[in-house]
Amino acid sequence: MKGIILSGGTATRLFPLTATTSKQLLPVYDRQMIFYPLNTLIKAGIKDILMIVAPEHSGQYLNLLGSIFKNHDIHLSFEVQKVPKGLADAFIMGENFIDKDNVTMILGDNIFEDDLHGAIKNFTKGGMVFAKTVPDPERFGVVEFDENGKAISIEEKPRKPRSNFAVTGLYTYDNKVVDIAKNLKPSDRGEIEITDINNKYLELGELTVNKIEGSWLDAGTFDALLEASKTVKEKEIFKKFDPKIDQAIQEFNEELKTLAKKRLS
Repeated sequence: MKGIILSGGTATRLFPLTATTSKQLLPVYDRQMIFYPLNTLIKAGIKDILMIVAPEHSGQYLNLLGSIFKNHDIHLSFEVQKVPKGLADAFIMGENFIDKDNVTMILGDNIFEDDLHGAIKNFTKGGMVFAKTVPDPERFGVVEFDENGKAISIEEKPRKPRSNFAVTGLYTYDNKVVDIAKNLKPSDRGEIEITDINNKYLELGELTVNKIEGSWLDAGTFDALLEASKTVKEKEIFKKFDPKIDQAIQEFNEELKTLAKKRLS
């Protein structure tokens, strides 16, 4: 299993905060937001992770993550996405990286309370997504279920949602996802949509939709960013990190403190 974290975009709703840095490098409680999706992948046993970043922030990602896991058997690669073309484009950009393996992609601003590593570890083939009830499903890809709880359709940002279950920003697929993505036609927004990939797997009878109960946060507004920090603290999500991440951050902090002392001496 390979991992991809999609961390491009401009996050205009968070200006001026994101005028100088990436949204995913903003703090959520005691660490940068990007460590939460990293935790989701690393806890699932994924050791090879591709970070897709915007060109204007690529240096900041390298400064933070370029060598932070060097002692922990986690290998990060970086790919610069100059022009966002839709979430599904990540699989085309990552074709050589994915190779013949399965892949899990997570959006760089997604934080999950639930521990989802077991589902990812046990994945074998097809596609798998996670759905959560939301008060505003028209903002998301919406899953429709039949009376037996089986997913029968997924519609992107519908005007009249058929349920209040939104597809979250965590997607696991087998390696045929690359060919599926390559054959997608752009939507009216001019992007190739992740929902079209999910519907292709649904059409093949190979899509699993897991419902989640815990908090799902994307910190896309000032209020949501503040609420994310409060939720992480109150629900003690910050205590649920893989030890590799906590150790890597501690080592990084000590290194920074040593460098700071040298500059002052």
